[in-house]
Amino acid sequence: MATKREVDRGVTGSIEPISVRIPAAVAMTGFRRSRIYELIASGEIRIAKDRRSTLIIVTSLREAVERRVIDEAR
Repeated sequence: MATKREVDRGVTGSIEPISVRIPAAVAMTGFRRSRIYELIASGEIRIAKDRRSTLIIVTSLREAVERRVIDEAR
């Protein structure tokens, strides 16, 4: 079991990203690149800009996919 200090330093393994670039968002969701841009334009997916790079906030990407989950009980 990792100690709190090891977790704080990131010693325990991979770090989950808080933002990703467009190609990674496409790979993570299966959405087409153009659909990602549509969701950005509508405000459904949040972004951050660093100079010319567009970074998609991973939590907003996950939320967008979750909103599209079809309830199995239907």
